Amino acid sequence: MKIAQIQFSPSLAAIDENSTKVERLLKSCFGSQLIVLPELADTGYNFYNREYAFANSREINKNPFVEMLLEQAKKLNANIVCGICEKEKDKLYNSSLLISPQGIVGKYRKIHLFMNERDIFEEGDTVSEVFEMDGYRLGMQICFDYLFPETWRMLAENTADIIAHPSNLVTYNAFKVVPALSVMNKVFIATTNRIGTDRDLEFAGRSFMTNPNGEIIAEASHDKEEILFTETDPKLSRNKMITERNHVFGDRRPERYL
Repeated sequence: MKIAQIQFSPSLAAIDENSTKVERLLKSCFGSQLIVLPELADTGYNFYNREYAFANSREINKNPFVEMLLEQAKKLNANIVCGICEKEKDKLYNSSLLISPQGIVGKYRKIHLFMNERDIFEEGDTVSEVFEMDGYRLGMQICFDYLFPETWRMLAENTADIIAHPSNLVTYNAFKVVPALSVMNKVFIATTNRIGTDRDLEFAGRSFMTNPNGEIIAEASHDKEEILFTETDPKLSRNKMITERNHVFGDRRPERYL
């Protein structure tokens, strides 16, 4: 299975400009079954305030960026995971969409909001579903979710092979934690970060892919626009043995954790 991760620099509050950028980059992803983009790829991240964010976001069915993704998913015959700023009536969500050639398959709204995100977005109220795709099972998390292992374990227990992790990372803590999440849950994780700056905030780049052994098998640069390609076998996530006598779920003792 071929996975593409698109690392780029979204422009703040510029949905049409970002749509043009991503459409250009997607053309290089032909042949990939899964494509993962960063968090808030349609609008950028570091809004001045909630009013500014609200004025520069769109409802899903009125968002030209989402329309472009729907068209490209068909053209590329690929599934796309992408972070967006989702407007719903008078609320905003930091969301991730899963788009297939048939349309929007699923959505996840970020549960764990980081720093000033609390001033702009509503918290999501459910963990991502695990979606049955073309020969693999996919879950979604967003950026700061990496610090909370419970949701990752829930996705793995619900049989996710791959967890797509759109991000706007500004520290390097996730580079320490995500490989551990991979090995603790025996799953592939595609962390796709952005580059560049929004106003005074600089992003860390270095998008990466981890395998079920907790190894980083591909990593992008700190500051360059690029597409990271990896070949994976999702079935490797279904072997939950750590040793011949140890199972990542079977060896848990929740009754003793009180």
